[in-house]
Amino acid sequence: MIVNNPGLNPDVFIIGDNILSPIGMTTGENLAALKQGVSGVKKYDDINTVASLFALGKINIDKNYTKFENLLILSITDAIKKTRFNIDDQTTLIVSSTKGNISLLETEEHTEELNKRIALPISAKLVADHFNIKTQPVVVSNACISGVLAILTGMRWIKSGQCDNVIVAGADVVSEFVLSGFKSFQALSDTACRPFDKDRTGLNLGEGAATVILSKTKKSENDVKVSGGAISNDANHISGPSRTGEELAFSIKKALLDTGITAHDVGYISAHGTATNYNDEMEANAINLAGLQDVPLNSLKGYYGHTLGAAGIIESVIAIHAIKDGMILSSPGFTENGVTHPVNVVTEILNGPIKHALKTASGFGGCNAAVIFSK
Repeated sequence: MIVNNPGLNPDVFIIGDNILSPIGMTTGENLAALKQGVSGVKKYDDINTVASLFALGKINIDKNYTKFENLLILSITDAIKKTRFNIDDQTTLIVSSTKGNISLLETEEHTEELNKRIALPISAKLVADHFNIKTQPVVVSNACISGVLAILTGMRWIKSGQCDNVIVAGADVVSEFVLSGFKSFQALSDTACRPFDKDRTGLNLGEGAATVILSKTKKSENDVKVSGGAISNDANHISGPSRTGEELAFSIKKALLDTGITAHDVGYISAHGTATNYNDEMEANAINLAGLQDVPLNSLKGYYGHTLGAAGIIESVIAIHAIKDGMILSSPGFTENGVTHPVNVVTEILNGPIKHALKTASGFGGCNAAVIFSK
């Protein structure tokens, strides 16, 4: 569990962000596409073109970096540019990813040099050096909660006075390695995923990157705060989630306590919502156990697929802008409830004030995370 330190500065602000995906190069482009119901989820016959910005010719690869590292650099660059943020000695980088450069094992000769090159800390250092970040970068790689956990880690560092600003960036690339893993679990759907729906048949994979810049100093009156969060572990199974949802519910309740609010104060839930049978059932159970079953909820996996280490950050950025804009996007693919304990899935865009938004995530190994963003 991560608990806030009420020390030097009680507030951590999100002063900049970016989403880099097949439906947009910036957060603004992504939001515009999402409002129109545009999805990046498509069927590809060639692994090399899966949801790939590079294959679509939208961005150019810097040959000094891998595809994974290019995604991180491009996302961070846009987030910095939009906020005119100045990196200083009190700025730290956190990189969120589940697989990093693992795809190099499929295309490169297996050497000792390659073994070193695929290590996530190597990529993090290369990215940090690109932006002249002097502090030692940190990698957060904890299955599918990596993005949310990275944001919570950055929040904690600022609250404890270890640094003033944290750039949190996440990315993952679809590869044969990733595909084969999910195929082995029979978790992939042949059609667009349908989170929480009775006809859901599994998840879709996607590529992308996202960045949030956290700071103890807000840039504008419209900046949203990372106000609290917590993590837990099922201690149940290496791949299967808890059947009761009690452990995710524990994280949610602790996040509420950490923030100093109740379930009645939450205006929106950005769910993990993978569209697999067990995950959606577990998450719905947890939301009910936390008393949030009536809160408007969506899953963005129908727009982006599951982007692994980027997912928690992409979906957090959308939650942040839901608060700023007073708008909750629809949850594509949902037509009829398919979980034992129903949740309030949004089927068309909702407009109205949101003071607090909850983002949840769960992953292999039984990990769970919950973070709350506040106006």
